Amino acid sequence: MPTASSFPSRIVCLTEETTEALYLLGEDWRIVGISGFTVRPPRARKEKPRVSAFTSAKLERIVALEPDLVLGFSDLQADIAAELVRRGIEVHVFNQRSVAGILRMLRTLGGMIGREAKTATLVGELEAGLDSLRTAAATLPRRPRVYFEEWDEPQISAIGWVSELIGIAGGEDIFPELATQSLGRGRIVADPLEVPRRVPDIIFGSWCGKKFNPRSVAARPGWQDVPAVRDGELHEVKSSIILQPGPAALTDGVRELHRVIAGWARKQGK
Repeated sequence: MPTASSFPSRIVCLTEETTEALYLLGEDWRIVGISGFTVRPPRARKEKPRVSAFTSAKLERIVALEPDLVLGFSDLQADIAAELVRRGIEVHVFNQRSVAGILRMLRTLGGMIGREAKTATLVGELEAGLDSLRTAAATLPRRPRVYFEEWDEPQISAIGWVSELIGIAGGEDIFPELATQSLGRGRIVADPLEVPRRVPDIIFGSWCGKKFNPRSVAARPGWQDVPAVRDGELHEVKSSIILQPGPAALTDGVRELHRVIAGWARKQGK
């Protein structure tokens, strides 16, 4: 029978979502290093040393922590992962890009630390929360057309899991064909006037690294007659709760989307 020593007990998390997941599972004692961009949970920044950015890391510091597992995310951290592997460190790089992928990531993580039952409970709670929002969204009298902007120059539309969450929350992503592209350059809206042509009722902004500016969006040439602009439906969603493919997006992120969408729908019913 596996013992506690059979599983990793010194984990470095190079992105926030695995840190948040381990805290939610009550397994944060295993974490010995985190990303400098981590904000969830807030206490992690006080308790754990920060050893990486997103595409760079303090390799010597990570090695000095003697981790038995380093967790990364996507091809953007491939170089970091490769260098750590060369130094004899075990690395697992997740690449979840959808709601199902996020849930699978959590189950995999739970298996890696020998906490399958705990993780199944967490995943069940997350799935129940999403089902509840789907049910609430089904009662809306109309589903708004939604433009989600991840960056402004160039304009980048919603990544896969965000597009899915818009649908769960009760909206319709106006660029579903771009959401299938995992990299930001594949989701660039090449013609800024394509957004007005698709007449979004709501615009969400989540500019990772800087504050969303509704006034600058409303002032874009040719956007003045966009329903979302005309009606003042330009809303910021903090990147920390929507652009991390982990528990935050499936809880606070999707709830914020639904709050705005439901508020818009109520106005339509008046």
